[in-house]
Amino acid sequence: MPTPSTAARTVSVLAYPGMSVFETGIVTEVFGLPRPEFDRAWYDVVLCAPQPGPVPVLGGASLHTPYGLDVFARASTVIVPGVPDVTADPSPDVTEALRSAHRRGARVMSICSGAFALAAAGLLDGRRATTHWRYADLLRRRFPTVDVDPDVLYVDGGDVLTSAGSAAGLDLCLHVVRQDHGAAVANAVARRLVTQPHRDGGQAQFVEAPVSTVADDDAVARSMDWAVAHLDRPITVETLAHHARMSPRTYLRHFARATGTSPIRWLINQRVQASLVLLESTAVPIEQIARAVGFESPITYRHHFGRAMRNSPAAYRRAFRAADAQSPESGQ
Repeated sequence: MPTPSTAARTVSVLAYPGMSVFETGIVTEVFGLPRPEFDRAWYDVVLCAPQPGPVPVLGGASLHTPYGLDVFARASTVIVPGVPDVTADPSPDVTEALRSAHRRGARVMSICSGAFALAAAGLLDGRRATTHWRYADLLRRRFPTVDVDPDVLYVDGGDVLTSAGSAAGLDLCLHVVRQDHGAAVANAVARRLVTQPHRDGGQAQFVEAPVSTVADDDAVARSMDWAVAHLDRPITVETLAHHARMSPRTYLRHFARATGTSPIRWLINQRVQASLVLLESTAVPIEQIARAVGFESPITYRHHFGRAMRNSPAAYRRAFRAADAQSPESGQ
């Protein structure tokens, strides 16, 4: 059971019969794995169940936890990684635990179908939220007061956060790390996971879409790597196509197939992301940061930053720079 000294950074995860361990594994990998390289207090993860004891999971195995809903509701961050049945409400004990955690000021999160549990507890009433695209219509029908957005990877509502399908839970968890510890730490965690610290686009790109196996998409990936290494330069579709050894028209087609977005939109996102560490770890003026990451003007930078981060560069710097000041990666 969490001690008073660790309760403020405890992450509780709800286990339920028949669950896939993948979603729980996402949470434990991001928040539960020790991170001594950051030289700062990290999270403590506890797996909880409606009834302490063995919980059968997919594959014929079971996990055993001594923690029940009382511990689940006391954590500073509580996560529902899914529900056993999207057509039925969770037990009254689970909904009350979620309400109790929220009333107490906990950060409440869901992954994939876990949004149904949050909605049943009334935590999504009048809020924008998301879930797996397969369940979006059902969530909207069952809970008409919820503003369901089926296209995004996750929705950050401040105290209540929801994510789309299973892998989008990783995006949400990294987003939370970025909030708590800054971009440098979140990027380092993403590198350890061998994943992107921030994915562009939404889950709409994955709806009934096969994974591309076209060899030319390797050339697209190489052009993207080149662009990330040269963000301070003017980069056009023609420039990217040249590095992929394609015509611009062919490049646009392959890029969309490989990423689900456009080169320009992707490039803007990369530039915004590259600016985060500079905002957090340096005192460089925002005008210089805009130029350093390749924006034509500070006005353009502020516009795109606001659209991507729902904040201004100056406000982001105030909110996150102090949090990252202790990171050993600051200033790099």
